Amino acid sequence: MTTSQSPTLVLVYQRSTLPWIFESAQRAGIRLILVPRPDEAVTEDQLPPAVVELLPLDLEADRAGALAALRRRYQADPFQGIVTLYDPAVPFVAEAAESLGLPGIGHRAAVGAQDKRVMRERLAAAGLNVPGFVRLDVPQDWAAAEALMFPVVVKPAHGFSSLGVMRADRLTDLKAAVEEVWQLCLSKLGHVAGLVVEEYLDGPEFAVESLAHRGEVQVLSIGDKGWPEGPYFEESIYRAPALLPEEVLRDIRREVVAAHAALEITDGPTHTELRLHGGRHPYLLEMGARIGGSGVSHYIASRVTGRDFAADALRIAAGLPPHAFQPGGPVGEIGAAANYIVPCGGFGRIEAIHGLDELRADPRVEHVVQMLFPGDVVRPYPDFTGYPAFVLSRHATTAEAEEFHRFLETSVRIDYTALESDA
Repeated sequence: MTTSQSPTLVLVYQRSTLPWIFESAQRAGIRLILVPRPDEAVTEDQLPPAVVELLPLDLEADRAGALAALRRRYQADPFQGIVTLYDPAVPFVAEAAESLGLPGIGHRAAVGAQDKRVMRERLAAAGLNVPGFVRLDVPQDWAAAEALMFPVVVKPAHGFSSLGVMRADRLTDLKAAVEEVWQLCLSKLGHVAGLVVEEYLDGPEFAVESLAHRGEVQVLSIGDKGWPEGPYFEESIYRAPALLPEEVLRDIRREVVAAHAALEITDGPTHTELRLHGGRHPYLLEMGARIGGSGVSHYIASRVTGRDFAADALRIAAGLPPHAFQPGGPVGEIGAAANYIVPCGGFGRIEAIHGLDELRADPRVEHVVQMLFPGDVVRPYPDFTGYPAFVLSRHATTAEAEEFHRFLETSVRIDYTALESDA
C-alpha cells in the first residue's frame, strides 16, 4: 500500500537503463510504479530511481487483462496518473486514464497523435501544411496513390522510429514498396493497421519539444535532425538549438502550436518532427503525445533551456501544475545539446564496436547509451534492427556540437562478420 503523500504515477514500458525520466521523477518527489517492457528484466533489488513498485502487464497480448489489472491496483491503492514514453502504448495509456478518471489527453487525441492517417486528415482539415497523401487500408489499394507527385514516402500508419519508412521514386516502384513495407510491419509488429503514402518533402528535418497545459502550448526547443533523403530515412543526428532565421523559427512555433489544437492535445509533452519544405515552410511529419526518444528529448530540451522538461510532464500527468510554464515563445537558451545516433554502417553479426569506450571519458559527453553489442545481429534495411548507441553531449554552441559530430563520424565504427546465410 502507498503511504506517502507524494503523487504516484504508473510508468508504462520505459527502459530502466535510460535514466532521465527516473531522475526527473526523483527530483520532483514523484513515485513511480513501473510497468516493465516485456523484453527487459527488472528486479525488485535493482529498481531505477523513484520506482517503488513493479507491475508486470502485457499490453499487446492481453490488453483487456492489462486494463483490468490496472483497475484492481487503483482500487487497492489509488495512484494519481499514468504515463508512457513508448509511442505504441500512448492509446492504451489514454484509455486507462479515461476509464479511471485520471488526467490525460483522452483516447481521441491519442489516436490522432499515433495514427498517421488520422493525423494527416485532422491537420489538413485545420488548414495546416500537409503533403499530398492517401491512406491505404490494404496493400492491394496501392494504385490509389498513382495521382500523387513522385517521389513518395510509404510509411506504416502506426509506425515509430524509422521502421518501415521507404521512399519510392517512380510509380513503377510503388507497388513493390507498399508490399515490402506491409510485410515488414507484419514480421516486426505482428500486425498492420494500414499505411500512408505521401509526397516526399524536399528539405531539412527538425524536431520540436513542447509542453501543453490546459490548452496552452510552450515550445521549449527546436533542433536540427539533418537532411535524410531516403530510401529508408535512418535517424542520424539531433542538435539543438537549430540555427535558423527568427522568422522561420516563428513559423515553426506557429505551426506546432496550431497542430496541438488540431489534434486536441491539451496537456502533456509532445515530440514533433517536421520538414522545412524548400528550406522555408514547415510541414509536420508526426507529433507524438509523449517525450521523444525514450527520454532523449528531455535531455536535449533541458540542456538547451535549463528547464526540467520531464519533471513538469510528470506533474501534469499527476494533475499538478508545471513549475516552469510560459506559453508562447521563445524560451531562453543557456547552451547547446546533441545526440549522435551511431549508424549501423553495414549488417551482419557485430564483431566489435570501436570508439565508444573512449567517449565515456570525453568531457563533452554526458551519456553513452549502448543498445547493440558484439554478437548481436544487424539485418539490412528496411528491416530495422535498432540503433547501436546514442552519444549525448553538451556544448556551448550548436556549431561546436556540429564539429563534435564530424569527429564522431570518423572515430566510431562497427566491424561485422557475415552471417552464414549471407556468405
